[in-house]
Amino acid sequence: MANITDIKSILYTEKSLSLQENGTVVIQTAPKVTKNQLKEILKTCFGFVPLKVNSANQAGKVKNFRGKAGKRADYKKFYVKLPEGAKLESLEV
Repeated sequence: MANITDIKSILYTEKSLSLQENGTVVIQTAPKVTKNQLKEILKTCFGFVPLKVNSANQAGKVKNFRGKAGKRADYKKFYVKLPEGAKLESLEV
């Protein structure tokens, strides 16, 4: 079962900011979180049920760290359509 600590952050990129104008928020989570678990987290912690949830797995980039090959962590992105008047204030635990 997932809890609020599995949500890493809300992504603020050029694309996500343009989606926020239409009421869609992009949330970065741990790869193990499912759509139903995210809906449950939003309902219990923030008090609303999202209208629509889409997910995308994001593989971590392979980068060089001080001359040695390394890999950034994998994560999952959720595109969450918020109901009218709902807001995500903060993700402080």
